Amino acid sequence: MKYRIKKETNPTRPTCGKYKAVAVHYHTVDSKQLIKETAQRMGTHTSNVLGVLSSVAAVVNSHLREGDRVRLPDWGMMKLEIESEKVDNLKDFRAKKHIRGVRLHFLPESFEGHQELYEGITFEKDKNNFINFSDEI
Repeated sequence: MKYRIKKETNPTRPTCGKYKAVAVHYHTVDSKQLIKETAQRMGTHTSNVLGVLSSVAAVVNSHLREGDRVRLPDWGMMKLEIESEKVDNLKDFRAKKHIRGVRLHFLPESFEGHQELYEGITFEKDKNNFINFSDEI
């Protein structure tokens, strides 16, 4: 995995002026590529994989929206979490006013504290090593 060193430039943050490593992502793999590679591994047609993937996505999304956690073998567990403003008094809380949104939370599969997803990752400094946080899109 390639990384760059970034400097925090936001003066309102306590970490302003400090440096950290961040992952560099050059490519986004779309569903078409995933389906093609999966079909090749399985020795089947892409249409079969597309049908299964579409069905699994619909079922997983439905369960997530209902508040369920979804565990996929050899991958991990996902759930939706609410982002909310804090209020001083319980009686003042209003969902439409204070809930800002929802985020997907993913926990990789773990066996006795070992997460296979992270196994074998090596780190390599990117050629364009340094950029400021303010350079991000």
